[in-house]
Amino acid sequence: MHVDQIWQHPVKSMIGVRVADADVTADGMVGDRWWAVRDEVRGGIRGAKKIGELMKLSARYVDGVDGAVEIELPGGTSVRSSDPDVNARISESLGHEVTLWPLQPRDDLDHYRRGAPDSTDIVEELRNIFAREESEPLPDFTIFPPEIMEFESPPGTYLDAFPLLVMTTAALSALQTELSESTIDVRRFRPNVVIDMGDERGHPEFGWIGQRLGIGSAVIEIREKCPRCVMVTREIDGSLPEDRSILRHIVRDLDQNVGVYATVVTPGTMSEGDTVTVL
Repeated sequence: MHVDQIWQHPVKSMIGVRVADADVTADGMVGDRWWAVRDEVRGGIRGAKKIGELMKLSARYVDGVDGAVEIELPGGTSVRSSDPDVNARISESLGHEVTLWPLQPRDDLDHYRRGAPDSTDIVEELRNIFAREESEPLPDFTIFPPEIMEFESPPGTYLDAFPLLVMTTAALSALQTELSESTIDVRRFRPNVVIDMGDERGHPEFGWIGQRLGIGSAVIEIREKCPRCVMVTREIDGSLPEDRSILRHIVRDLDQNVGVYATVVTPGTMSEGDTVTVL
């Protein structure tokens, strides 16, 4: 096994960039989801679960992870986080008033607190977020860190739940085989690391739960399967159409999951081509 792809997503829910190597710490990949938009209508940090148009935008760092981010807007124009009109231009592209924020201190709890829901019915709210039909089950929420019930992400991060998301080439191939009329593009699934499994097929990463993997100088622990939500169905930057059939297959045939969440045991650097060892 070896690392096939590494993906860095500078802005939460926007399309990211493939990078040759990345440092990882206890908080995840350096530079990954270090920016996010705040909903100025209902409050709270928001991702594409709520504002689907975010996946029509892409982001990259201009001068390394400590520099500005440049956001490509629909139509090919772009704006930088340092531009005075950045919030107005992103809001116009999304059709929703937002502001762009870098990570704030971990103890700024109000910044990370969830905004107002779209429905007072909690089940309806969750079905909308996870795009579940009436006959489909909701995920098992006990796998998530308890703080995300109150906060949009673990305070100090813009992560959904865990520091890293890992997928395999085998999983992507299996999805394409089962969904021959769909375009299975890695950007829909937003992993940090894609591991090349050679000729292996299916979803072998599900068997790694509870195990540790050595990748480069880092060690990660595979914690949970990743339940999928409406984001895997979204239209992406004009190149991929909305496709609800992907989620129907995942819910029906894969017990709602694609890929696995991981935590970082030993910080380090991982690179494309690195051997992956099950420890």
